[in-house]
Amino acid sequence: MTQTPTALVIGATGSFGAHATMALIKHGWSVRALARDPQGAARRFGERTPVDWRRGDAMDPASIVAAAEGVQALVHAANPPGYRNWGGLVAPMVEGAIAGAMAAGARLVLPGTVYNYAPDAGPTITEDAPQAPTTRKGRIREAVERRLLQASADGLKVLILRAGDFFGPATPNGSFHWLVRVRGGRVGGVWAPGPQSVGHAFAYTPDLGETLARLLARESELAAFERFHFRGHWLPNGGDLARAIGRVSGQPGLRARPFPWIAVDLAAPFNETLRELREMRYLWRRPIGLDNERLVRFLGSEPHTPLDEAVATSLADMGLLAESASPSAAEVERPPSCYGPSAIAAR
Repeated sequence: MTQTPTALVIGATGSFGAHATMALIKHGWSVRALARDPQGAARRFGERTPVDWRRGDAMDPASIVAAAEGVQALVHAANPPGYRNWGGLVAPMVEGAIAGAMAAGARLVLPGTVYNYAPDAGPTITEDAPQAPTTRKGRIREAVERRLLQASADGLKVLILRAGDFFGPATPNGSFHWLVRVRGGRVGGVWAPGPQSVGHAFAYTPDLGETLARLLARESELAAFERFHFRGHWLPNGGDLARAIGRVSGQPGLRARPFPWIAVDLAAPFNETLRELREMRYLWRRPIGLDNERLVRFLGSEPHTPLDEAVATSLADMGLLAESASPSAAEVERPPSCYGPSAIAAR
């Protein structure tokens, strides 16, 4: 009899962690999840969802080691909320995840970012491209990956799945929550953070979770240290997102308005989240995207929900689609209740 594989997810109530959890369950995994308040997390996530909640904290290696006992994969999906104190929190969180995975002999999974690359890296970055970050957060993420590579030489199995800007249902820290302008409880417009001529990489979180589950199903074929790039939705024109949102919200003439960066500049000295957002402005000024050729060669295809369906599901989850929305939006099945906007809170 084949034993059911078990994964521990750190950050299961967050944007990527929630979708990784649901995809793993769908693929037959038993999932444990770490939470400071297991009962509260279970209520928010959906008590009928078969998750084994364990008390612990991403900053407490001992609790991670205890929760990871006997697992085959450890998904490290926790990040400091609101970009706050990356310098003080990111590295200790990763060390705790390393300790847990090493103790269990499990593969450590990390969702990677494009922060690691220089502004001129281009729209088709491959896994072996040099990492030359120019921002503080980029240097932190590059240091994390160097640390994981070092740990893999000591026996840790690592999988980094890199993607662009998150969006999707139950994605509280996703890009739609600041790109979509809300008026009267409906879509009122879209912000354009950069020039219309510059493309941008978006990752639909349910597709990203499905990709992770498919990769882990091929564990025996993975090397000790693996990186895969998820291309997701590469939108070559800055107006493409606004047009998609316009189509599914029944507003075909919707146009993007320039994002008020001047307000961010003025408020940034008094708000850490805005300071961190301002640092990442370059991602909207230059085309930075990922080449998924290696992923497609390995899996046969990249899970890919059509753009309008992904946008409609995301907006519906945010409660922003009117009853009279376009048929393409109305036909999209709403995610399970455990994916609702109030059910999964950002860590």
